Amino acid sequence: MILLWTDILIWLLVLAVFLIAWYLRDKEHIQRPIGKIVRSNTGMISLVVLLFFLIIGLIDSIHFKTEKENAGEIISLLDYFAKPLREHTEKTYSAPFATTLYSKEMVASGESIQWDYPRLQYGGRHLSNPQEEKTFDILKKTGIGLLSGIGVFGFFSGFLGYEARYWRIFPRRWPTVEVAKPVLLTVFGLVTVSGALSYLSLYYHVFGTDKVGEDVFYQAIKSIRTGLVIGTLTTLIMLPLAIIFGILAGFFRGWVDDAIQYLYTTLNSIPGVLLIAASVLMVQVYMANHEEAFTSVIVRADMRLLFLCLILGVTSWTGLCRLLRAETLKLREMEYVQAAYALGVKQPLILMNHILPNVMHIVLISVVLDFSSLVLAEAVLSYINIGVDPATYSWGNMINGARLEMAREPIVWWSLTAAFVFMFTLVLAANLFADTVRDAFDPRSANNKKNG
Repeated sequence: MILLWTDILIWLLVLAVFLIAWYLRDKEHIQRPIGKIVRSNTGMISLVVLLFFLIIGLIDSIHFKTEKENAGEIISLLDYFAKPLREHTEKTYSAPFATTLYSKEMVASGESIQWDYPRLQYGGRHLSNPQEEKTFDILKKTGIGLLSGIGVFGFFSGFLGYEARYWRIFPRRWPTVEVAKPVLLTVFGLVTVSGALSYLSLYYHVFGTDKVGEDVFYQAIKSIRTGLVIGTLTTLIMLPLAIIFGILAGFFRGWVDDAIQYLYTTLNSIPGVLLIAASVLMVQVYMANHEEAFTSVIVRADMRLLFLCLILGVTSWTGLCRLLRAETLKLREMEYVQAAYALGVKQPLILMNHILPNVMHIVLISVVLDFSSLVLAEAVLSYINIGVDPATYSWGNMINGARLEMAREPIVWWSLTAAFVFMFTLVLAANLFADTVRDAFDPRSANNKKNG
């Protein structure tokens, strides 16, 4: 098993989330807003979609070396499961569900040579007469894939439902019947569609192939991990800076406040794109001068991805820091904080027991809101060639590569479409879930005022 730096940080982050959830499971001030999220159909549907993407990203974050196929090659568990997609490469472009290349070539037919569309090596090769058989075959295999997905959904839903009832996973005050409807319907749709696409991809290129004949569906799936890494690890780097500096500036004021304000004001005055470009260039120069430490393409790409997360985290903490500073300035004047001062409670205890818990709703809301913006930031940075490594699968690299494809005649549209569909789904789910979290945790929201 091979542990990349991003793999280690991702799994540590998952462990931290589980530990925090376990610690907060009996906290009444946390259970109340969580119950509101659970009762929101939009929130639960978007959460299921996010968890679906997260599971794919976690599977793609387990790397190991394979000796049988190619000595020294590092692949992930997702690569192992998607072996047909990874290995079934064609010569060049082919459209979705096509059985021939996208452009004509000189093809040998018996003893003659004619100008025609060559047959694909893998896509639809099981068909003897594609023009007559393809439509029925696609419908047939779609039905088989849907039935397979329904079977998998039925098995796991029954098993998990029994376990949930046996171990009493859901608190009794949660409306489990109301929760189950949107969750089960969403999971049913995701599993059945995934089953159909997975089965079809064994026989066709569902989203076509790119310039070098690589399956676009495989590229889009592999890009999920990159989007999640950018969104989560950048947040992990940003949060400590924003929380510490924001609370200290608002609580102590004076020269501490002046120094922190000067720091983030100076940082904001530097154009972010230029700072990111300079940092990425420094990383490239470092890796070029230490080639012995980066012998694998995957290791080089992972290190550049990690540094990109670090750069984005260092440059994006200032907004949340301002919010926390303003909130802390208000909280330090509250009666319970002044009472703690009068009783002789030390400042560190006041910060930990009275200030930090009362700003966590802002932190949580900002984290969920910033996730989608960071995913979009990766696409923009990769589009201008200062993002992730070109060898890394990402939606930004797919969009960047689709620039020249859109100028072809006829247009090669499927790479851009696949990247757009996957990125749009993830960002939309993140934004909808962010709205639900904001309404549940923001004490100034209309619903909370009504219930309070």
